[in-house]
Amino acid sequence: MSKMMHIKETKKPRIGLYTVGLKTYWSQFPGLKERMMEYGKFIENKMAGFANAEIFNYGLVDTADSGRNAGDYFNENKVDLIFCHSGTYVTSDCVLPVHQASKAPVVVLNLQPTARINYEKTTTGEWLAFCGACVVPEISNAFNRAGIKYRVINGLLGLNYTTDISLTDEVTENRPEAVRAWREIEEWIKAAGVKSALSHARFGFLGNTYSGMLDMYSDFTMVQAQTGVHIEVLEMCDLDRQMKLVTEEEIKDKISEIYNMFEISEDSAADPIAKKPTEEQLYWSAKVAAAQERLVKEYNLDSLTYYYHGAPEGEYEKLQGGFIVGHSLLTAKGIPCSGEGDLKTALAMKICDILGVGGSFCEIVVTDYVDGTILLGHDGPFHLEIAKGKPILRGMGLYHGKQGTGVSVEAKVRTGNITTLNMTQTGDGKLKMISSEAESTDGTIMTIGNTQTPVKFKKDPDTYMEQWFTEAPTHHFAMSVGHNASLFRKVADLLNINHIELK
Repeated sequence: MSKMMHIKETKKPRIGLYTVGLKTYWSQFPGLKERMMEYGKFIENKMAGFANAEIFNYGLVDTADSGRNAGDYFNENKVDLIFCHSGTYVTSDCVLPVHQASKAPVVVLNLQPTARINYEKTTTGEWLAFCGACVVPEISNAFNRAGIKYRVINGLLGLNYTTDISLTDEVTENRPEAVRAWREIEEWIKAAGVKSALSHARFGFLGNTYSGMLDMYSDFTMVQAQTGVHIEVLEMCDLDRQMKLVTEEEIKDKISEIYNMFEISEDSAADPIAKKPTEEQLYWSAKVAAAQERLVKEYNLDSLTYYYHGAPEGEYEKLQGGFIVGHSLLTAKGIPCSGEGDLKTALAMKICDILGVGGSFCEIVVTDYVDGTILLGHDGPFHLEIAKGKPILRGMGLYHGKQGTGVSVEAKVRTGNITTLNMTQTGDGKLKMISSEAESTDGTIMTIGNTQTPVKFKKDPDTYMEQWFTEAPTHHFAMSVGHNASLFRKVADLLNINHIELK
């Protein structure tokens, strides 16, 4: 299945970086200053390969004045996250002004350039190139007393060469301490990208929330206050207006997209309401999909939450009957769409999408106690890019629990590592993230026009569900590919949202 072009580019994270050292050392130990700058440049170049990040490397901070200047530099460049590279010892009064001037979150990098110092030949200047850990407790103490939250990554620098001045082997790129440290750095950069993208994002809210689903009701102001997301409230007549503008050429193009991305089903042998989609149903779904894409582009949306009950036999009931196919196509194009008016799950899906790990709309479908799995899915929409094979389109004689008829997506997420991400809201109005790492299996699913993925969690189904339900989740969530709990935890940290990982 071909990858679909995204409608909008994801905003690149802007990353600040500086290296610390004590100015007094530079005249005492020739070459040490240049060595620190070389290490800093290595870090800059490697970071630039993560999440298409833009790196703003101030260079050396070695006095209190240069610290203040660095803070101003990071403010001028509107960085989302700052890495303080602890290259060698520095007094903490040089570092604190950086973060009193710039309020961007900070990660301290304690990355030693060598796995073992050359004890027999090492000079004081050589040792100082490797003693970055010495100042980290001092920096931590200063941050703590100043009320500045900080994170620390310890490990090896991961050079693939040895600097000319060095008296020991500095090639450490394949050592686990370097691999682990750089994985952490990459995750922090990606997490910063999520925070930045959300703070500039526009979420559409079309229609209303499914009546009576109390867990899904959202306070739009609190969502914007905690994430920065702007919420554009849309009406069905906004979509209907777009429908009237759709051309036959657009419909033809959408039909081609549909046949490229989906397999068209025959009648289900099991479920009498799941039939082969008619030409009329596919045409209508394609027309609605074209209107949906028009709506997204007109309002410059990054995500869309939708639901409309509709009066029986009303025009808008017919319109919402064509939603699922188009919203699945939009989700594959980087505009995650969540049904039933679930704004919080749209947020979880968008986080997954920004990180490039999918994010398909899910709830608990049924438990298979024989296989020890829980089937997770919904009646749409689905993230096509993480599907196992081509998703299937089925014509539905009715949408269970809803009005209208139309075409639905039947699919499952590809086999392998997955992580669920639930976004819920606590009694005090705070957003809360819940994640669970698991494995999707290739088990059998029902042929009823719903997405379903059999998932084996680390604990048996009953123990897992007891643990999950205790956290008071929203009943929908996003399914991502890969084991991403560590990544989600960093996103939550930067958003100042509580994160619970179920293990």
